[in-house]
Amino acid sequence: MLLCVGGGIAAYKSADLVRRLQEAGAEVQVAMTDGAQHFVGAATFQALSGRPVRTTLWDAQAEAAMGHIELARWATRVVVAPATADLIARLAHGLADDLVTTLCLATVAPIAVVPAMNNRMWLHPATQANVGLLRGRGVAVLGPDDGSQACGEFGPGRLMEPPAIVAALAQAATAGRDDPPLLSGRRVVVSAGPTYEDIDPVRYLGNRSSGKMGFALAAAAHAMGAEVVLVAGPVQLPTPAGVTRVDVRSAAQMRAAVLEAVGEGADLYVGAAAVADYAPTQGADHKLKKSSPTLTLELARTPDILAEVAQRAPRPRLVVGFAAETHDLAAYARGKLYAKQVDLIAANLVGGGDSAFEGEHNALHVFWPEGETEIARAPKPVVARRLLALLAERLGAAP
Repeated sequence: MLLCVGGGIAAYKSADLVRRLQEAGAEVQVAMTDGAQHFVGAATFQALSGRPVRTTLWDAQAEAAMGHIELARWATRVVVAPATADLIARLAHGLADDLVTTLCLATVAPIAVVPAMNNRMWLHPATQANVGLLRGRGVAVLGPDDGSQACGEFGPGRLMEPPAIVAALAQAATAGRDDPPLLSGRRVVVSAGPTYEDIDPVRYLGNRSSGKMGFALAAAAHAMGAEVVLVAGPVQLPTPAGVTRVDVRSAAQMRAAVLEAVGEGADLYVGAAAVADYAPTQGADHKLKKSSPTLTLELARTPDILAEVAQRAPRPRLVVGFAAETHDLAAYARGKLYAKQVDLIAANLVGGGDSAFEGEHNALHVFWPEGETEIARAPKPVVARRLLALLAERLGAAP
């Protein structure tokens, strides 16, 4: 998806929009007008999208091979947010005097504009006429919202909030699609994040899982048409739109929630959570004091949720586990595949500089009994979408 950022104060919301689009499974390339760069730096969008930001037609390196035309061809959808009164006017009259307007004129992809401006500018007959021209050409106009504005006035002209933009784009894409989404009619259960095993009321055993991969999988599954239940360990992440979330803390609580969710007719279970392998046999009721130089804790194995789901009857049609390893990735992943009797294992290396546990990117090596494939390093929402496309294909072939 090509996100074109116009030069208005609402440009700061476009940074959040990048993340929301990625959570919905989109690959996002950002292009900015000159005005937009006065409000938000290109470096912000590059860090969020993981792709170099395009800002000018006069980029010698990009334009050596007519880069703006290639980018216009690459886009499967174009979103202009915020779309200022000036930018809307230039689009309506077919101008191509900067990178953003040229891209919009050169692409055959569907275009959506998300207006943001002073309420009087929005209500002006010239702006309304320009919006009418765009609508007449099939351009989707999303919003604007009513509310208080940066200028101190109140009325129509506020940029739609990023979650609402993503929802509107998803609804429009579904309405214009002849084929059902890849996971339409499927029930998907995803577990995400760490578990915390309490030692006393203050301390716990935990791990560094952020939950971002599991949340990205839940968001992408919903975008692909699935009914999604997300069982989440203790993480501070927003619930993906349209997803039912169940919050848990311990491995025992996660087991109970997962078994209940998959027991309600799940087609697919993806165990992306980093569940603790051991827990204290008995948590203290009061904070443990430093009374001796050493402390011995007795730990017991926690339930193996993934193996239990895979071996229960009835079971989901497809059971997928994750393997986070620091070395010997293939050997450990295949061992886990067979030991737990799951259908696929998505393995990733952790512990490096941009650790898959805490970073924004991931790369997966996926194994199943008769084969394997790799998903190249990319932002986690992109990796999630690619993994789920593979799982949807496998699910279609499952008995």
